[in-house]
Amino acid sequence: MSKVIVAPVGEFPPGERKLVEADGKRIVVFNLDGEYFALLDRCPHQGGSLCAGAISGHVESSSPGEYHYSRRGEMVRCPWHYWEFDIRTGKSWFDPKRVQVRQFKAAVEPGAALVEGPYQAETFPVRVEDHYVVVEA
Repeated sequence: MSKVIVAPVGEFPPGERKLVEADGKRIVVFNLDGEYFALLDRCPHQGGSLCAGAISGHVESSSPGEYHYSRRGEMVRCPWHYWEFDIRTGKSWFDPKRVQVRQFKAAVEPGAALVEGPYQAETFPVRVEDHYVVVEA
């Protein structure tokens, strides 16, 4: 798979998400307090866009009337049928062994490393002729 530059770190604040396309796949990238996670932008149930889904935490209940809210901002909910997925792992909360969203590696890299490669820009020779700039295509 190819690398896709999502955004400069300073333009991607915690709690935000960005949608990118790579190799024909729509991928949603999440910033969880400076840690970055990427999931396929497709709910495995019926294909709803996870990028359009609500971000929430996890609610647990050990008995009626008792609720514990944790993992604030770490769950994404499909906007179509409200299936919930862990942003960190891509696993569904209701059946984590069988239902999950495909994950992709997301990392922060220095700009200098991105310039060095493996990218190769198409170049053309340029010369100056009597005060005209000419590009040879």
